[in-house]
Amino acid sequence: MLEDKALDTIFRSARSHNAWLDRAVSDEQLGQMYDVMKWGSTSANCSPARILFVKSAQAKEKLKPLLMEGNQAKTMAAPVCAIIGYDVEFYEKLPELFPHDLTAKTWFNGSAEFAEQTAFRNGSLQGAYLMIAARALGLDCGPMSGFDVDGVTNAFFEGTTYKANFLCNIGYGDPSALFDRSPRLAFDDACKVL
Repeated sequence: MLEDKALDTIFRSARSHNAWLDRAVSDEQLGQMYDVMKWGSTSANCSPARILFVKSAQAKEKLKPLLMEGNQAKTMAAPVCAIIGYDVEFYEKLPELFPHDLTAKTWFNGSAEFAEQTAFRNGSLQGAYLMIAARALGLDCGPMSGFDVDGVTNAFFEGTTYKANFLCNIGYGDPSALFDRSPRLAFDDACKVL
């Protein structure tokens, strides 16, 4: 079992940040983050997440008009904004990712609707794994869904089979800008044991 300090770092004390310190996140750190998150479970090891790390001023300016107004300033100030997308044709990689059953591709390629549901669900899981990996490596996160999904998909994933899911600012959060932590539901309000 992880010690309390580790659980605090990735969950209990971790916060969603909206303000950022002027401290860069290196490409090497992004690589480390991916190398940790890629081990998270997905169904049939389908691994549909496709992540675009927006770092440059030019890329941020391209993203800015696609954000809701309330998300623009904090995204421009963040060292990195990850566009967490998913590949609707993830199954093309299954012979490599699920080699012990080479029929796995046929489980998904017969229905575009089923493939997209699978990609979205598992890509969302991988986005959460990315946040956990970032926190475990000493970074902070600010996940967002307030943006033009089709606009981001068209602007950043044009010519691919990828679609945008959600955004996550990544960097070193400014703790002085945090407000009091919001409550969470109690076990009995959210869970039932049958």
